[in-house]
Amino acid sequence: MLEVELCSLKMKNPMMLASGILGSHASSLIRISKHAGAVVAKSVGLEAREGYKNPVVINYAHGLINAVGLSSPGARAFAEKLNSFKTEGRCPLIVSVFASTPEEFASLTSFFPMADAFELNLSCPHAENAGMAVGSNPELVREIVAEVKRSTEKPVFAKLSPNVLDIVEIGKAAEEGGVDAVVAVNTVRGMSIDITSRKPKLSNISGGVSGEAIKPIALKCVWDLYKELEIPVIGVGGITTWKDVVEFILAGATAVQIGSALFYSYRMLYSLMESLRAYTRQTGESLAELVGKAHE
Repeated sequence: MLEVELCSLKMKNPMMLASGILGSHASSLIRISKHAGAVVAKSVGLEAREGYKNPVVINYAHGLINAVGLSSPGARAFAEKLNSFKTEGRCPLIVSVFASTPEEFASLTSFFPMADAFELNLSCPHAENAGMAVGSNPELVREIVAEVKRSTEKPVFAKLSPNVLDIVEIGKAAEEGGVDAVVAVNTVRGMSIDITSRKPKLSNISGGVSGEAIKPIALKCVWDLYKELEIPVIGVGGITTWKDVVEFILAGATAVQIGSALFYSYRMLYSLMESLRAYTRQTGESLAELVGKAHE
C-alpha cells in the first residue's frame, strides 16, 4: 500500500532522504536506506569545496537555518565513498550534483555508475556560481537539463527554489529540457541575529530556512507545479508528520523528501512509515492512488 514508482525507480514507500542531511558518509546513507524509499546524497561538484566557516547551522523554534556553502569532497573522492552503497544499500541511490555550466553538470554523471538517478541542485540559496545562481534563469535551466540528459540514460530530477519569481516557469523550462521529475522545494532565504553580540549568527550572514515554517510555501509550490507540468513532482519542505506526507501527496507529489525532521529522531522515517501503513489500512487506498486527489 506504500509502494510507489517514480520514473522507473521502484520505492518501498514514498519517503526519500533529502540531500545534505546526513553529510558525505556512505555509512549514514546505508543506515537510513533500511526505511527510506530512496536516499539523495549530499550535493557534490567536480572539485573539492570547503564551504563556509562555522557556524553554518543554527536551529530555532520552527526549524533550521543553514549556510554550509555546498562543501563537498569532490566528485572522484565522493564516488569512491559511495561504491559501498551498491552492495549494502536497501533502496535507490540518487546523487545530487551542482555546477556552474551545463557542460560541468553533464560531466559529473560519469563519476557515479552506482547512482540510480541524479538530482540537479538548481536551488541552493547561499552558494556563489551554483545552485540558485544558475537555477533562476529559465533558459540556462533548460540547457543544463538537456545537456545532462544527453550524458546519461538514468532519471534526472531538477530541484527548484521557492525564492525565484515564478517557480512554475522554471519547472516548465526543466520539463522542456527533458527532465524526468522536479523537486519542490529547496530552502527559503533567511537569517538570525544574536541580540547579545548584535551580529548575524551565521558566518555567511544569511542562509536557507528549512523545517516546519516553510511547509505551507513548499505545499503551494507542489500544488502549482502539479497543475502545470506533465512530469512527476517530488515534494519537500517542513514534512515532520505522516499527515504532512499525505498532504503533499494530495497536492500532487508522487514522492516526498524528509530533511530537517531527522534532527528530531534518526528513526523518523520508520515512525512515519508505520503511521502511513495504518492510514492506508484504514482508508483502503494505496498512497499512489492519492496523488493529486485534492485537485479533483
